[in-house]
Amino acid sequence: MTFPDHFSAVATQYAAARPEYPPALFDWIASIAPSPALCWEAGCGSGQATRDLALRFDRVHAGDPSAAQIAQAPKIGNVDFVVEPAERCALPDASADVACVAQALHWFNRDAYFAEVARVLKPGGVLVTWGYQDIIVPDALIAANGVLQETIRACWPSQRADIDAAYAGYEWPFEPIAAPAFELTADWPLPRLLGYFASYSASKRHRETTGRDIVADTAPLFEQAWGDASTRRMRWPLFVHAFRKPGFKE
Repeated sequence: MTFPDHFSAVATQYAAARPEYPPALFDWIASIAPSPALCWEAGCGSGQATRDLALRFDRVHAGDPSAAQIAQAPKIGNVDFVVEPAERCALPDASADVACVAQALHWFNRDAYFAEVARVLKPGGVLVTWGYQDIIVPDALIAANGVLQETIRACWPSQRADIDAAYAGYEWPFEPIAAPAFELTADWPLPRLLGYFASYSASKRHRETTGRDIVADTAPLFEQAWGDASTRRMRWPLFVHAFRKPGFKE
């Protein structure tokens, strides 16, 4: 099964540069699961969310179709990292308590994935998917960030619009569960911020089509605006959707 591979070529940068999700999100996921026995994470990338899921579930089955991404994943005793598409999971029927997707559902064939979720989840199991939208930088960096973002805007794949819309309009497979509000923040030094920009699929595409490195080109603007602070607070709008497969018993 083919997949839209925008990150294998920047797998190392992706693993090093992406923000960490808030612990409260994973605590909440564990609280709504029918048991802590097994979590299936599809589209796990290099394991940004997997590490936190592994702290809360006895076993995590984490898959991604990109072997380059899986190669960057950490070694965790209770996690099976596998190269597999979200739409075809190796887990048996009615085996998982939770199916999680972090910042990846927009790349899937959703009809096929939702059918696989219905097969793999236990009765009463939950599907939780989340994502984060454009970075919100401190006021001092708004102008520099605007130059970078505007330059690469046309280089984003079409699925990026789904993130911008927080997955609005998707046809979900089960009844929804109301999710609390969560905040995604990070206190980063400038090199980490520039590494994050370099991990964008749009930055890679812009470099391939123009021969220019937009992050290197705009780095002086960020350096000039950064000031004396060792770190600055970055924020991202975080959205969460959750659903329960029929059959839940208290």
